[in-house]
Amino acid sequence: MTELGRGGNVALVALEIRDNIAHITFDHVAARNAMTVSMYQSLKTICEDLAKNPKVRVAIFRGAGGKSFVSGSDIAQFASFLDGDDGVRYEEAIDNYLAPLASLPIPTIAVIDGMAVGGGLAIASCCDFRLATPGAKFGVPIAKTLGNCLSVGNIAWLVAHLDINIVKRMLLLAEMISAEELAKQGYVFAIHNQEQLSLEAEELAGRLSKLAPITQKSSKLALARLIKNNLPDCKDLISETYGSADFKNGVAAFLNGEPPLWTGN
Repeated sequence: MTELGRGGNVALVALEIRDNIAHITFDHVAARNAMTVSMYQSLKTICEDLAKNPKVRVAIFRGAGGKSFVSGSDIAQFASFLDGDDGVRYEEAIDNYLAPLASLPIPTIAVIDGMAVGGGLAIASCCDFRLATPGAKFGVPIAKTLGNCLSVGNIAWLVAHLDINIVKRMLLLAEMISAEELAKQGYVFAIHNQEQLSLEAEELAGRLSKLAPITQKSSKLALARLIKNNLPDCKDLISETYGSADFKNGVAAFLNGEPPLWTGN
């Protein structure tokens, strides 16, 4: 197991395999487990390796520290973006990082204690089942914070899992939606108190590990292909958004701890 840096400035994704269950931990506690580029790269590598490991039957993903699953992506990287092409490349990179998770041939469980925001929502949505603590929040409040946008593949995945009206509330109103509401429509599999969460995740993993692995693989990969089928090209929209003055102002305001001023330019 990679050693975890609890409470420090360490930013890593750790893997531990116990019996036939893989435990993946996002550990960047100082930033509420926000994903750095190296963390995304580690996640991609871990998922690619797990896909080749016939001994692993289920993977459980969670955030370190007990307060957040993943709070988004590292914002500082956006300060160096020069134009819309940088945004297109960034969104393509995010899709590339998350693809091995979405296409893992084994069942996956996201354990959310606190919040799953932005990239954290994308990661949680790539998993097959989500367990959450009471009051956990889910969202992509970029219309309030940065003024950027998501790739069409990311949006298609969210719509498939969350329903288009909830995605509109997240993206257009910048709403954070509670675990309780999302449990009613099936996105959150179950809600448990924090002290029960690990035990319940293990119990669910045990149930999944006893079922037919090839059936599970073919079923979840067929669903993933359905979601990705015939996606439109939306690079023009991504380029316009990331190339806007609003995005540059939004990033600067966020890094300075100030409220952004939107101009529509």
